[in-house]
Amino acid sequence: MKNIVVLVSGSGTNLQALIDAQKRGDIPNGRITCVISSNPNAYALHRAKENGIGTRIIVPKEFPSKEIYTKALLEALFQEYADLIVLAGFMTILDPDIIRVYRNHIINVHPSLIPSFCGMGYYGLRVHEAVLERGVKYTGATVHFVDEIADDGPIILQRPVKVEPGDTPEILQRRVMEEAERKILPEAVALYCNDRLEVRGKTVVIR
Repeated sequence: MKNIVVLVSGSGTNLQALIDAQKRGDIPNGRITCVISSNPNAYALHRAKENGIGTRIIVPKEFPSKEIYTKALLEALFQEYADLIVLAGFMTILDPDIIRVYRNHIINVHPSLIPSFCGMGYYGLRVHEAVLERGVKYTGATVHFVDEIADDGPIILQRPVKVEPGDTPEILQRRVMEEAERKILPEAVALYCNDRLEVRGKTVVIR
């Protein structure tokens, strides 16, 4: 049974998708053991507590330096015996030291079909605004392993979502979350926990 630690900053809708999947038995070889928030007011903390999941609050700006914050976060991950770290709306860039320790054990969900509309500056509504400005016909979501470059790690799963006439960034964001993010994130977590993911360079092979 693998220990899953989820890092959050906001409402926790993708955390809820993981909790629901766990309750359905869709992640048979993993369990969410802790939710760590960078925001003390994140609603995700309420979701965790409602479901009996332990929580920690580690706020970056409360530490005198990024190095000390990174050390505190690493210590928390060690104490929680984290096997898999899931970034679910986590708005803090992880230090390379954390990525090196947990290489190919950290996954993130991004609201576009990487390599489109990704990288520094592409998060939240900005992604969907850029999609609509560019006029693409399909967007979607991607779950990938995290490396030192934003949204550049090996891709695990992707799911397309059609852009509809009259979409606003808010409407498109909701559709991408409902039709893609909340489906492929639990699926990717289950594949990881079942030892079915093999990373070969920049490619993930599903065994």
